[in-house]
Amino acid sequence: MKEVVLITGANGLIAKELAKKISNEYDVRFLTRKKRQANEYEWDLRKGTIDEAAFENVSHIIHLAGANISEKRWTAERKKELISSRVDSATLLRNTLRKREIKLKSFISASGINFYGTNTTEKIYSENDPPGHDFLSEVVVLWECAADHFKEQNLAERVVKIRTAVVLSEKEGALKKMLPPIQYGIGSALGTGNQYMAWIHIEDICSIYDFALKNHALHGAYNAVSPQHATNADLTKKIAEVLHKPLFMPNVPTFVLKMLFGELANAILEGSRASSQKIQNTGFQFRFPDLKNALSDLLKIQ
Repeated sequence: MKEVVLITGANGLIAKELAKKISNEYDVRFLTRKKRQANEYEWDLRKGTIDEAAFENVSHIIHLAGANISEKRWTAERKKELISSRVDSATLLRNTLRKREIKLKSFISASGINFYGTNTTEKIYSENDPPGHDFLSEVVVLWECAADHFKEQNLAERVVKIRTAVVLSEKEGALKKMLPPIQYGIGSALGTGNQYMAWIHIEDICSIYDFALKNHALHGAYNAVSPQHATNADLTKKIAEVLHKPLFMPNVPTFVLKMLFGELANAILEGSRASSQKIQNTGFQFRFPDLKNALSDLLKIQ
């Protein structure tokens, strides 16, 4: 029999693409707010309810649930939601495992490269570095603590935390938002454009989760970020180059972004580099370590 993998965050990009990748080897189930197909099970964080049938014979949980960081302005209410969607969801999973006396082979949790703080420096962060001191760092620290409780409370043999960079996909996310202005010849970098933008191809991030499932020696935190570093200006220029479009507009001024996005603008205007050496040392190989090749693949331009 196939091992059962239960995935949260069913409607997210990574969940959908990862399920396609692993469905031949695993029995994949999803936790979702609204059941649409046989392998989906409902849960409701506000009510604290969950369909316990999802946990029958479960071996692994991949916890991808979490409200989109950049979707809305960070009001006080939105900040609570960003934390709750990650932390309270993990608590509900733990309580259900404890109730049903289940011990997982692995609990693999999404995390964020923003663990290290939202600031532009020349430092290249590794998994040994401490967390930053801003709101996004706080979110990620709480997120990872919620994951670590699965091991501490003997509910999982191991916990893996995937500190994810900006995922590049033509289907949704940052790349999809950046494409239209560049395609119409009005694309430009944001702010100074010098802020680093840690990135990873959608296929590589899914491969890291697949790799983490199969390799039981993996535990703890891993930076899921391409080995090739890029700034916001680099990414903008590379997209224009791949699309064969001119890039002549001035950068979007910092004050405009702050006016539009409020505190969220800091996450757009600042960014550091992070090392992928730890995951590579385990034997993982990136298929798309080069930005131009990654963009050419996603945009299907040779």
